[in-house]
Amino acid sequence: MAEKNAQVVLDKVVVRFAGDSGDGMQYTGSQFTFASALAGNDLATFPDFPAEIRAPKGTVEGVSGFQVQIGKVDIFTAGDVADVLVAMNPAALKSNLKWVREGGNIILDSDAFTSRAAKKAGYEGDPLADEALQAFHLIQAPISSLTKKALEESGLDNKTIMRSKNMFALGISFWLFDRKMDQTLAQIDAKFGQKAPEVAEANKKVLYAGYHYAETVEALPSNFKVPPAKLAPGTYRHISGNIATAWGLMAAREKLGLKLFYGSYPITPASDILHELSKYKHMDVITLQAEDEIAAVSSAIGACYAGHIGVTASAGPGIALKGEAIGLAVMAELPLVVVDVQRGGPSTGLPTKTEQADLFMAIYGRNSDCPAIVVAPGTPSQCFDMAFAAAKLAIEHMTPVIFLSDGNLANGSEPWKLPNMADLPAIEIAQPPESEGPFHPYLRDEDKLSRYWVTPGTPGKEHRIGGLEKEALTGNVSYDPRNHQAMIYTRAEKVARVAHYIPKQSVVGHTFGELLVIGWGSTYGTLLTAVKELWEDGYAVSLAHINYINPFPSNIKELLGSFEKRLVCELNIGQMVHHLRATMPEFDYISYNKIQGLPFTVSEIKARILEEL
Repeated sequence: MAEKNAQVVLDKVVVRFAGDSGDGMQYTGSQFTFASALAGNDLATFPDFPAEIRAPKGTVEGVSGFQVQIGKVDIFTAGDVADVLVAMNPAALKSNLKWVREGGNIILDSDAFTSRAAKKAGYEGDPLADEALQAFHLIQAPISSLTKKALEESGLDNKTIMRSKNMFALGISFWLFDRKMDQTLAQIDAKFGQKAPEVAEANKKVLYAGYHYAETVEALPSNFKVPPAKLAPGTYRHISGNIATAWGLMAAREKLGLKLFYGSYPITPASDILHELSKYKHMDVITLQAEDEIAAVSSAIGACYAGHIGVTASAGPGIALKGEAIGLAVMAELPLVVVDVQRGGPSTGLPTKTEQADLFMAIYGRNSDCPAIVVAPGTPSQCFDMAFAAAKLAIEHMTPVIFLSDGNLANGSEPWKLPNMADLPAIEIAQPPESEGPFHPYLRDEDKLSRYWVTPGTPGKEHRIGGLEKEALTGNVSYDPRNHQAMIYTRAEKVARVAHYIPKQSVVGHTFGELLVIGWGSTYGTLLTAVKELWEDGYAVSLAHINYINPFPSNIKELLGSFEKRLVCELNIGQMVHHLRATMPEFDYISYNKIQGLPFTVSEIKARILEEL
C-alpha cells in the first residue's frame, strides 16, 4: 500500500458521478468541474440525463450521470472511460461499470447496496461479490449513514438530510483531487443562505464530513494532483454550449445596436437558451415563451420584419413544426436565425440523448426549393462564435440561417476565454440607394443578391412582402411562370454566393495525403484527439471539421481532392456523406456512423482510422 496521503501527479484524469435522478449528480459534477476550472485545469464535460422525467427510484433507467475530464494538457473530450467512478447505488454501478477503465477507482455508497436495491437494479446476487469488480480498486464508503450522523443534531427531517449525501461524495472527490471548496461553499450560501440557512449549513457540514472522511480513511491511501493547464492569458469562465449560444446572439445584438427577440417553446435540450436570455431584459433582449412551436417561429419572423434580430430555437421535433414558417422567411427574405439543438429521433425519440440526424431537415426539410444557410459549431465555446456568425450571415445576406447544435454541445462545457467586443467583426446592414420613384423591396445588392432590410414605417419606402411568390423588384404578388423560375434561381444563388463570405475550410495536419477524416458538429473534440494521438504514433492523417455546411467553403473541393481517402464520421446514418456526394460526386467517401444517443469515443475513431490506413 502506498504511503498515507502520498500525492500522485497526473497529466489528466476522468471522473464520473452516477446516481438516481434525485441524488444530485449533475450538481455534484458541476461543482467539481467549477473547482477544477478555478484550479486552472483545461476540461470538458458530458452530462448524461435519463430520458424519463422521473424513472422508478433505484432502476437503471433512472440513473443520472456526469463525466468530466480535467488536465494540465489540452482537453477536447470528456474522456472515453473513467479513472474514478462515484456510484451512489447498485443501479448506478450496473449502468456505468462499462465506462470505468480496468484498474480504476470505484467509490460506492455501501449503505445503498442492500439486497432489495441490488434486485431492483437487475442483479441476481450481491453486486459487491461480483468477480468483475476484482479488476478495480473498490472503495466502500458508508455515505448515507455518515451523512445522517453528521446531521443528527440538525433538526432536519430524514428526507432533507438524505438530499445532502451528494455533498459527502463531493467532499471525498475534493480531497481525492486536491480541490479547494471555497467556490462551492459560496455557491451553497448564495443558493440557500437567505431562504433556507439551515439547509445551507447542513450541506456545508456534510461537504466537510466527506472531505475529512477521505483524508482519514485507510481505503484512500493517496490523492491526486492535476497541475494547471497552460492557457492563453485572459479572463476565462466555464461555459456550456447553450449559454454560449445565448451570449453569441447577445454579442450580435450589441454589435448592431438593435433589439434581440427570442421566440421559443420549451423543449429538451434547447430550453436553457430561453432561460439564459430571459435574464437580460435590461440589455434589450426580449424573450417570448410561446404557446407552441409555430407561434414561436412566427413571432420571431415578425420581429425580423420590424427590424430586430429575430431568433427561434427548438430540437428536431419542433424544427419540423416550424418548417412552413421558415419557408415564409425564405420567401420574404428575412434574416431569421433558427437554432436546432439536435437530439435522438425520429419523433420524440431520445429526448436527452445526443444525435446529428437533423442535417437533411436543415438543408432540405421544407416544401419546394427553399434554400437556407446552415452552420454548425464544434465545441461548447464555439457555440458563441457560430451564433454570432449565424446572426451576421442572416442579416448581411437577408435569408434564414439554421444553427445546428446538439445535446452533447448544449449540456457539455469547457473553459472559455471572454472575447473583446471590439475584436468581433462588424455586422453591416446594407442601405438601399436613394431613388425618386417607388421603393422596390426586391432590389438587390449586386454582389450578394441580398435585398435591402427596410423596416415598416420608413418614409417613402412602403412595401409589402409575404409568402406568395413575388414579382422581381416590385414585390407584387406574381403567378408568372418565368418570374417564379427566376426568383427560385435567385434565392438559391444568393445562398450559394455566401461561400465567398465565409472562412475557407481549414485542416488539422497536412493539406494532402492518404486519409482525410471529415466531421461536423460535436464530433470535433473526439476526432481531433484521435488524429493527434495517431500523429504521435507516427501515422499521417488529417482532419477537416466543417462548420459551414450550406454552402460549403469555397476551397473544400480542392481540399478533398488532395487526399486518397475521405472518412466521414457522424452521429447519424450518413447524412453528411449524402450531402457531400450530392455536391461533390467526383469523390468517393467512406461512412462511419454511430446512432446510439452517445458521442463517439476516441478509441472507436482511432480503430476505424487504422482500418483504412
